This record gives sequence, C-alpha cells and structure tokens, in this order.
Amino acid sequence: VQLQESGPGLVKPSQTLSLTCTVSGDSITTNYYYWSWIRQPPGKELELIGYISYSGSTYYSPSLRSRTSISRDVAKNTMYLQMNNLTPDDTAVYYCKIAGTNYWGQGTQVTVSS
Repeated sequence: VQLQESGPGLVKPSQTLSLTCTVSGDSITTNYYYWSWIRQPPGKELELIGYISYSGSTYYSPSLRSRTSISRDVAKNTMYLQMNNLTPDDTAVYYCKIAGTNYWGQGTQVTVSS
C-alpha cells in the first residue's frame, strides 16, 4: 500500500488548509482500515489529528475537532483533510497513514506564516 500526501506548503494565518492523501495498492474501503491524519510540529511529538474509517465514520482529536474535517472520495481512493483558521502553531509535517500499520505517506511540510 502506498500513501501520498499533497497540498500547499505555505498557508497564511486564519486561512484554511486542504490536504489530499492519494492511496494506491488497496482500497480505502478495505475492512478494518482506519485512515489517519497525523502531524509533527518542529521539535515536538507526533499528534493524531483524526481518522476516517473503512466505513466512512470519523474521529477527531478533541483539541482540533472544532476546526477539522476529514473526508474521502471512494471513487478516487483518496482522503482529505481540511483545517480552518490556521495559526503558526499548526506548522508541522502532515502525514497520512493506516492506523496500526507501518503504512505511512512520506509527509508534507505545512508552514503557517504571513
């Protein structure tokens, strides 16, 4: 399974981040796969943003729930992350992965700066 993140590298404060995770080698509807978004700010630990399950149900980290949305397009075998009202604290490398496995994307750097 391969996962590939894509999106803008630079976003201005208060704007919305939109990231795409394109999946190949397996279906995002494969039973019991949970497709996660994770980020790692500079010098900090990995942080779970949330996930969308094989059935389409979603979970969000409580600290990010109010401004985060994870969705998918089954026909495109792709999942998406949208995060609103960005601040410099959202600067991080953003990853998509399959929870509980070693399948990760390579990560995409997102910098929030004016």
